Amino acid sequence: MKISTRLSGTILLYFTALLSMVPFFSMGCAAYKPAEQVLPQNIRKISVETFKNSTVYYGMEEKLTIKIVNEFIQDGRLAVVNPGEADGILHGEIISYVLEPLAYDENHVVKEYKLRVIVNISLSDREKNEVVWIEKYLEGSYRFFNPQTFGGLSEEGVREIIWDKLAKSILKRTIHGFGSVTGISEKKVPLKKE
Repeated sequence: MKISTRLSGTILLYFTALLSMVPFFSMGCAAYKPAEQVLPQNIRKISVETFKNSTVYYGMEEKLTIKIVNEFIQDGRLAVVNPGEADGILHGEIISYVLEPLAYDENHVVKEYKLRVIVNISLSDREKNEVVWIEKYLEGSYRFFNPQTFGGLSEEGVREIIWDKLAKSILKRTIHGFGSVTGISEKKVPLKKE
């Protein structure tokens, strides 16, 4: 009986000590914040370069670039201009395009796919000739059913959905800064199957 009382007293003492330390640990965690990377005040006009395309699927870079330009125009917070007039220049590259089969029917015909498009983007200050920010491995993905099934979509239709998602993410990253949008881990970038 005395041993169990002593043991429970010791456990209670350790537990109380741990609880008293919680505020210190939480203060330490809350105190760390990465430096905010917001759009510099001098960048009011932006130019979007045509994205580079490192995949074998040609023509996507133009459609994505047009979608991004339209997203900035609709937003209206930054004027979209020619590179010579711009304060900031947005650069991008499509580095991966993977169409993965996810599910098959009883006849081994693919009934569900996942399309993943991964881009690297950066914004540079034209006047200072320096990079303001870089976002690597920004992913746009979408799961969809085979177009021959009810409610299915074509690959082209899904690309349009992904261009919309990426354009919104790129606008958000540009306007709201660090942490508003983050890319995936480099380890999650699918290997090229081209």
